[in-house]
Amino acid sequence: MKPKGLLLVLSGPSGAGKGTICQMLREKLPDIGYSVSVTTRAPREGEVDGVSYFFKTVEEVKTMIAEGGLLEYAEVYGNYYGTPRDYVMDLLNQGKDVILEIDIQGALQIKKRFPDGVFVFIVPPSLDELSSRIYKRGTDSEEVIKKRLASATGELAYASEYDYIIVNDIAERATQKVLTVMEAERYRAARTYFIIDENDYICYDSGDTYCSLRKKPTTARRRRTWKTSINSGIARCHLTNE
Repeated sequence: MKPKGLLLVLSGPSGAGKGTICQMLREKLPDIGYSVSVTTRAPREGEVDGVSYFFKTVEEVKTMIAEGGLLEYAEVYGNYYGTPRDYVMDLLNQGKDVILEIDIQGALQIKKRFPDGVFVFIVPPSLDELSSRIYKRGTDSEEVIKKRLASATGELAYASEYDYIIVNDIAERATQKVLTVMEAERYRAARTYFIIDENDYICYDSGDTYCSLRKKPTTARRRRTWKTSINSGIARCHLTNE
């Protein structure tokens, strides 16, 4: 049984550096899936349709919403953003990890549908640094920049809804922290229990409350069946007869 891939969701205020971290993750993990979002906003300089975003009209996106073609969607600063459903699900079912770089509204929608996803909130080291990053972009009008800065404080209040919070002071260091999170998440019992099933492990009566894992023997013996809780790496079990 091949486990499903890991769904990694990155969010944070505009200017926190989510895009930079995602790019570094893709360079370090070339096989990872990266969902290209749909948007109705105008392309920025250097952005390519189908690579940076799927640039759509408002009417096209509303049709996708009505037909259930988006895994999540939100309206942000007057523009629609959304994640194509089929692309993400196909990759996860193939056992591939997928990164979603989406806004907070979209992330909370995903969390309701995929509670096993890994949700990471990226924050800048300070609001002053956030302001500096947004102004340095030079891609937004003064009015849009003011809106982004005004909403940043409110967005930070949602950090507690995420599994992890990572401060992006230095992009390389923040990226390494995300990689550490991904590595740890792959070893969660809920994601790796198939190993026990595939290898036909059982837990034997040792006369104590606890017992250790061993491979199933060919001869019939009294054995213990699983309970879901794990204590110090040893399975808690109860007795049954073969």
